[in-house]
Amino acid sequence: MAAEVLGHGDGTVEAMSKTRNLVLGLTGLFLLTTACATTTGAPAGADDRALPKVVLLGDSVAAGEALPLAAAFEASGVEFQSLASDGGGNVVGPFADEQWKELHGKLRSAEPGVVVYQITSYDWGSPQEQQAAYEKLLTTVTGIGAELLFVTMPPIEPDDFYEPHVADLDRAPEAARAVAAGSAGRARVLDAGEVWGSTYQQIKDGKPDRSDDGIHTCPQGAARFSNWLLGELAEQYPGFTPAAPQTWANTGWAADTRFKGC
Repeated sequence: MAAEVLGHGDGTVEAMSKTRNLVLGLTGLFLLTTACATTTGAPAGADDRALPKVVLLGDSVAAGEALPLAAAFEASGVEFQSLASDGGGNVVGPFADEQWKELHGKLRSAEPGVVVYQITSYDWGSPQEQQAAYEKLLTTVTGIGAELLFVTMPPIEPDDFYEPHVADLDRAPEAARAVAAGSAGRARVLDAGEVWGSTYQQIKDGKPDRSDDGIHTCPQGAARFSNWLLGELAEQYPGFTPAAPQTWANTGWAADTRFKGC
């Protein structure tokens, strides 16, 4: 099973070897990203804010990223929970009605201090529909005493299913920024283009970074995203110091069957 995920080999030893290679291949990127993340000044008045519990919302892309995120937050001493879901997880567009039926209760039970919503590949709708949904999400999150952090999704290589909705996905970040701008500091938007670039790129630095399905991430990409996100959170919460990537990148999550097409 692990060999299928990692693309080569026929047993546990091979899968473990590939995981070690992941660590070695990412070390330079980790060091560069971490160094860059620590150079930006923290928000005024936030000199010693610790990072509270983080809850992740999103679709199956976020669910894959949640694997290294869980390991990274655990190594960093921060509570983390993923509520990302396959085939949905969105707050606007198809399946959103089903999401809203349970979202408030799930968030209240999770008791987060920060809710990270990675814009999903299903966030389809008009600008007005997108902004209204993100406003509703902000109201829901702040209603339980948490802050909202929007994160842009990785660029995709759309197939026939996604092609009619590319324009919707392209403008979703602007709807999120409009909501954040009027939130009195209760919401922010992070552009993950620093991680993914502006277009889908399956191979990065000679290794699979994104799944060949054009949508999901591979272990390397998910790890790079995790390291970047923790660095961004460290800027906002200076009392939070992310653990060194070497402490969480080789903990077994890269062999999960969720990573396919890598």
